[in-house]
Amino acid sequence: QSLVSSSEWLQRFGLKRNKLSLSQILSQIGFQHRKDYVTTLGKAVASRYADGLFPQYKRAQDGSVYNLTAKKELILHFVDCLMGAIELYKQRMEWLTSESRQIFGVIQERCIVIVLDFGTAAPTEFDLCRDALSMVLVEQVIQIARFNLIRAAQDLMKWQQKPTPVSDHTVKAAVMWLWKLDHMTAVSHTNSAEALLEAMGDEAVSS
Repeated sequence: QSLVSSSEWLQRFGLKRNKLSLSQILSQIGFQHRKDYVTTLGKAVASRYADGLFPQYKRAQDGSVYNLTAKKELILHFVDCLMGAIELYKQRMEWLTSESRQIFGVIQERCIVIVLDFGTAAPTEFDLCRDALSMVLVEQVIQIARFNLIRAAQDLMKWQQKPTPVSDHTVKAAVMWLWKLDHMTAVSHTNSAEALLEAMGDEAVSS
């Protein structure tokens, strides 16, 4: 599945066009019970002709009352639409919290640098980190424009001097470089800061 923002996803699945917010649904299945100012009484008075004539719904947000006039078929239509929307949201949430997205979130920027700081990771943890990084490269980085990897170390290590165009070849090469890295002892906070500054030094990098 391609990486899309939440607003793009809503538009793609028509959830913005289908008028499924509470206000939009209420306006299609009934009408608002109105109040008007009566000069002789000097106050706002609500009409009473609808009392007992229509089922009524009171909105908790603002206290407004709607007289419901829709037939059962239209109500059931909106039930189906809402259930469909809920299912799409569930699918979206499952996708957003699966695989590399569970660890890194969804990468939407077009040009990124991933800074590697393995801290005090033991050899087994070091391999787990590389597994996770390999996953994000293969699943997400493959879909953007340019990328680079920088490892925080006493002698800073860069995969490439500048962010490189994404292709199957460059992603595979980055994964190979990642798995050739040696396990090192913890780097200092200064090394980490230097790696971050180096990553942000290129104006083309957006994240």
